[in-house]
Amino acid sequence: MTDEDVLFQKETTGPDQTFRLGFCVGLKACPGDVFALCGELGAGKTCFAAGLARGLGVSEDYAVTSPTFTLVNEYPGRCRLYHLDVYRLDHSRQLDDLGYEECVSGDGVTVIEWADKIADALPPDAVIVDFCYAAENKRIISFKGPEEKILALVRDIKTEV
Repeated sequence: MTDEDVLFQKETTGPDQTFRLGFCVGLKACPGDVFALCGELGAGKTCFAAGLARGLGVSEDYAVTSPTFTLVNEYPGRCRLYHLDVYRLDHSRQLDDLGYEECVSGDGVTVIEWADKIADALPPDAVIVDFCYAAENKRIISFKGPEEKILALVRDIKTEV
């Protein structure tokens, strides 16, 4: 996908806004949605994922952290959240051992950090969320993918974040 494929872009000026953006997306996420997060280390992927989890109704009793070493965390909410971090994978063939197919084709919502490492294995209807540094506390977060789905997810975000 190219920059021309960007359907929505939001500038955030700190972790609270990145979390809030994820929260707003989580409020509208539906079972079967896959969010492929891409960006450098520290760009806000985990912060966004934590917000998305809270928007899905994952209780504050659960600390939403990047599953860098466990590779997959599951959280109960209004639908199950599968949170994957594929940073440590060498190639997408290693996904079979994680139960990847069950995550992305099940009845939950899946969020994948470092998704660019497994781009060839992403479902065609995945929402690609790119995180780019603009300044120390400023990020440009871009959404690419199925137009109808993205427009439904971000419809009210301009006023909420």
